Amino acid sequence: MSSDKPDYHDADLMLRVYEMRREAKTREVRDALNGQFFPKSYDDVKAVTQDPKNPLNQAYRQLSGYWELVFGMAKNGIVNADYLVECNGEGFFFFAKLHPYLDQIRADGSPTAFQNLEWATKECETGKKLFEQMQAIIKKYTAAQ
Repeated sequence: MSSDKPDYHDADLMLRVYEMRREAKTREVRDALNGQFFPKSYDDVKAVTQDPKNPLNQAYRQLSGYWELVFGMAKNGIVNADYLVECNGEGFFFFAKLHPYLDQIRADGSPTAFQNLEWATKECETGKKLFEQMQAIIKKYTAAQ
């Protein structure tokens, strides 16, 4: 279990998480969603998440599952939460795009969607600060489109 201070175990896990992010398919879906997916309404979210034929659907499913797995390690005490957040801000960038629609996502059939990412934004001090920063970035970017 993780301690209050990151240790070798935490560093090893974060290196593995980083290696997974560099895998070709993961890099492809990260590039697609980070660069192309900026929903302005819940209809934009549904178009991607509920239509298996949407070109971003597979990327969404893979990336949302990936980030939930990663942040679940912190929520469950497997890795130091602050250290994990410091190393994985991209997960917050992804979540900030979906956060305004979280209640609707959950009501439409995914009641536990993003529970680990949400935990990191509320229960982890580093996560709270980083998430606020990511929300501001997403708001500015979406307004400019």
